[in-house]
Amino acid sequence: MIRLLRFLVLLIGLGAGLWPTLGQAHALDPGYLQLSAMGEGRWRVTWRVPDVSGRPMPIAARLPEGCADTEPPPPAFDDRAWTTGWIARCPGGLTGGTITIEGLDRTGTDTLVRYEPEPGDIRTHRLTASEIAFTVPARAGRGEVAASYVALGFTHILEGADHLLFVFALLLLISDWRRLFWAITAFTVAHSLTLAAASLGILSVPPPPVETVIALSIVFLAYELSLPPGARDQVAVRFPWVVSFGFGLIHGLGFAGALREIGLPEGDIPLALLSFNIGVELGQIAFVLVVMAGGLVLRALVPALWRHGAALTRGASYAIGSVAAFWVLDRLSGF
Repeated sequence: MIRLLRFLVLLIGLGAGLWPTLGQAHALDPGYLQLSAMGEGRWRVTWRVPDVSGRPMPIAARLPEGCADTEPPPPAFDDRAWTTGWIARCPGGLTGGTITIEGLDRTGTDTLVRYEPEPGDIRTHRLTASEIAFTVPARAGRGEVAASYVALGFTHILEGADHLLFVFALLLLISDWRRLFWAITAFTVAHSLTLAAASLGILSVPPPPVETVIALSIVFLAYELSLPPGARDQVAVRFPWVVSFGFGLIHGLGFAGALREIGLPEGDIPLALLSFNIGVELGQIAFVLVVMAGGLVLRALVPALWRHGAALTRGASYAIGSVAAFWVLDRLSGF
């Protein structure tokens, strides 16, 4: 069945010119609102808005009633999104107040709110087009923490083009279902280990090398995919779980970078970490199922394409490798 999915990679080739721009902001990127407690009824507010056609997305953050907002400076563009910040005074605190993202219901994106009712008490809440406001609870319940971080993990993996492309290439490279199962399991175990270690501060690696090696891992799989089965690396052919485990360790560090930006709630760190990882796995499983279903549909609609499977695979491998090589060079330039 894996061979039946190979044509899907050709679709990546058709859009190869668009893939390098996936690292830039677009209308589906999330907004980000952070309220950091400074004490004495003051909060430092950071408001990050996605870019849409060179202008900030028309959404606005509204703090609870009773907060006296200092007029924020105009947002600045950082090549990805529009960011501004200001100091808000909320004498009555945030608890019991309502935080709203106006205009979010007219978009196709969501907004992550990271806030501190008290210094050190970090919480998060995800707002969507169907839920543009929430009331700050006295204390975040464990169910709310779990649901928020599962959703964040799920969203993160589906927005991570490089992680998905790695899984995609892995699916196409391995034709034996048993080896595929163990390869994906090894990838899951590996990135779970480094995600936990980096998020808890046990392991620290600068982001630029991590992101570059992630792109290199895709180049490696694309190269192997371009070769005839008999000429491929024997370790990758006979023990693909070794390859996926090794690269999974690096991908886990990439996941941890996103989680560090979000932060972990004090008192519920294990739960939040586990929930985020579950969200990542659910997103990965959803992606695999969509790819499999797409392969079956294409086989039914265009069965003649599989007569040219070798040529399609070769062309698809070049497309994947070209995109990944671009990412390598682009990320090296950011060192």
